[in-house]
Amino acid sequence: MKTKLEEEKTEEKEKKSFKKEKDDGKSVEDLIIYKQYIELLYYTENILMKYPKCERFALASTIKNTTYEGMRYVLNAFKEYSRDQKLANLNQLDTCLKMVKVMTRVSYKKKYINANNYAAWGKKLANIGNLLGGWMKSCLKQ
Repeated sequence: MKTKLEEEKTEEKEKKSFKKEKDDGKSVEDLIIYKQYIELLYYTENILMKYPKCERFALASTIKNTTYEGMRYVLNAFKEYSRDQKLANLNQLDTCLKMVKVMTRVSYKKKYINANNYAAWGKKLANIGNLLGGWMKSCLKQ
């Protein structure tokens, strides 16, 4: 008798093999960086609700816009066939991530977020940065 965990692993393997048989038509939802970025968006939206009213239309708005702009670059890079254009989009995404890091640091220094929020946000940004670096390396190898 299989445990629930073994059944889930079996289902995942079947899904993966089905996807391979299915003409390898990948979608953006299959990208790990896309999934992580969606989590970052949700986390950012939740944290920005805690900001004081005076900052909601300044720093909070800038953070939100920069984060969504980064998602645009993820989508553009996925859709792009030209290696140079893909790398240009990935470099823009890297710039957006660095800007969000700077703005989270400012938020922490101004005490709009606590140390736990700052650490969690930084961890999410670092994880996406690592995935981005891998994606850029794979593009350079092609």
